[in-house]
Amino acid sequence: MSAEANHPAPSTSRGAKSVSATRFIPADAGVIFDLLADPSRHHEIDGEETVQSARGSGERLGPGSSFGMNMKILGVPYIIKNHVTAFEEGRLIEWRHFGHHRWRYELEPVEGGTIVTETFDWGPARFPPMYEWVGYPDRHEVGMAATLERLEAVVTA
Repeated sequence: MSAEANHPAPSTSRGAKSVSATRFIPADAGVIFDLLADPSRHHEIDGEETVQSARGSGERLGPGSSFGMNMKILGVPYIIKNHVTAFEEGRLIEWRHFGHHRWRYELEPVEGGTIVTETFDWGPARFPPMYEWVGYPDRHEVGMAATLERLEAVVTA
């Protein structure tokens, strides 16, 4: 029996103002976290294909780090600045955009790999209803599942 057979299938879930995707990845949590803490590699795993490249020094993220990204949505390029709001080496990294919505990755080491949960939380946003009106929860639910699938492909290649 494979290690994957002992773990739940990929899934998504919703909270009041959040949506999450979870996936078992047969890789060490440290390897996964190193990729997540490197903004210059985020375009490799972005399931929505909006992340184009990192801006700035490309330094590894840590508590309180700020980093910029070149993005593109519906063919329109833009720049976004992020601020790391939660950080626990090897286990948790979260950043906030200017709109105060947050992206969070939680890593749980388990036998044979890591359970990774990505969450989009628009609860602390400046105007949460806007995120629902434009369909971000539905779009991000699908995109996060694709991101975790790509993350697995990259770290297990």
